[in-house]
Amino acid sequence: MKSVFVLLSSLCLAASAADTPSRPNILFLFADDQRWDTQSCAGHPIVQTPTVDSLAAQGVRFSNAHVTTAVCWVSRAVVLTGQWARTHAQRDAIPTVKPQALATMYPVLLRAAGYRTGHFGKWHMISPQGFKPQEQYDEYEAIGRNPYFKTMPDGTKRHETDLVCDKGIEFIKSQPKDKPFALNLWFNAAHAEDNDHRPGIGLYPWPQSTDGMYEDRSIPPARLGDPAIYEAHPQFLKDSINRERWFWGYDTPEKFEINLRAYYRMISGVDKAIARVLAALKEAGLADNTIIVYSADNGYYLGDRGFQGKWSHYEESLRVPMIVYDPRLPKEQRGRVVDDLVLNVDLPATFIDWAGAKRPDAYEGRSLSTLIEGKGSDKPWRDHFFCEHLDLAPTLTWEGIRGQRYVYARYFDQKPAYEFLHDLETDRDELKNLATDPAHAEALQKMRALCDAEMNARGGPLLPMDQRGARKFTPNKKGAGKKAKAEAGN
Repeated sequence: MKSVFVLLSSLCLAASAADTPSRPNILFLFADDQRWDTQSCAGHPIVQTPTVDSLAAQGVRFSNAHVTTAVCWVSRAVVLTGQWARTHAQRDAIPTVKPQALATMYPVLLRAAGYRTGHFGKWHMISPQGFKPQEQYDEYEAIGRNPYFKTMPDGTKRHETDLVCDKGIEFIKSQPKDKPFALNLWFNAAHAEDNDHRPGIGLYPWPQSTDGMYEDRSIPPARLGDPAIYEAHPQFLKDSINRERWFWGYDTPEKFEINLRAYYRMISGVDKAIARVLAALKEAGLADNTIIVYSADNGYYLGDRGFQGKWSHYEESLRVPMIVYDPRLPKEQRGRVVDDLVLNVDLPATFIDWAGAKRPDAYEGRSLSTLIEGKGSDKPWRDHFFCEHLDLAPTLTWEGIRGQRYVYARYFDQKPAYEFLHDLETDRDELKNLATDPAHAEALQKMRALCDAEMNARGGPLLPMDQRGARKFTPNKKGAGKKAKAEAGN
């Protein structure tokens, strides 16, 4: 921990003493299935993330960051295109991205603006036929899981997390001094290995660097794991893929503890690998002008509400970590925690802003630069956002609004549509559904109207289920899906 702080402190001093180029390098570190509170800088009592903690201590941590769609491939498409899923998806082939949305992918724009671009690790955006992601970057290599451990030429095994960072280090070492770079290191961790349900190293395979971590720690049960919380859900959510996966990993106290330790090791493994990348930046003389962004593609239930996975409207699914370390920030602006409501869709607008490139009119997010710099704005920051999930019909297709006080969600393929209304002021954990409470009828009408307006601004309702071309999920009597099982969480 101390060594990482020393490294970052020395980078900040170097940045303040040097005349740095006007356009910064951008290093985007993107985890998978990591909820906002699974970092020690966010207060987690067990997970150790000293590298990311140091970025937060010398940068800005956004404590109220969310995704607009809580599933891996769609969240990554939102980040790449700068558009909500409702805007960028082909209506008759959900969740495939429209060809026209590909023209404003931020890596393409940064490359056109003179950046050397690289992408290593998970890709997973569902692209139209003929699209080749490797052609969008100067250097590209998709590194996936299934399995996490890859066999090396010498016969040894190496974890995907470390391979992604190995490639990133090679990219940094070969970086010319006369141009900026934009590098994506997109991890598969801490996503479960869906096809291996053995507790621990099967379901959550951790890298060798974290062997033995947390073995001496008792893992408390899920805070919202009371069976009564699960039982209070409508039947379609009780039968959803969220519940199916709960049986994979959490249905006994012993399995829960084993799998949580393994999940935490995966997160710490990412943190340890990132430390190597930071050291390479310093050694290459590039650290004093490299902005580092750390976030995740969606949250994760970890047994809360009797669920595992994401996909649905609750905070555990939508809320993610987001940290920005900018070595150019003055000392008094570092180490701040910002609680403004920020989104994954804001990231591409921010990258384009940093690069000094022209922002596409199609971008729907907002640059975070003023928040990062601690500057005021003549335009108020958002007080709500539109969120959605457009496939796994009819169980997990929904749209809604997350506001400062109320959360509204409408599962529109249920017959009739099933609505949720939560009051965060009196029910921070979203345990009470007030949608049928006459005392909240006015709030329901306002949130419903706001959802309609936001939905219509992005193209309106979806086509009927049989015309969308989307994945479907049909539960059986035990709540285990007949379709869209392993692929639904990739």
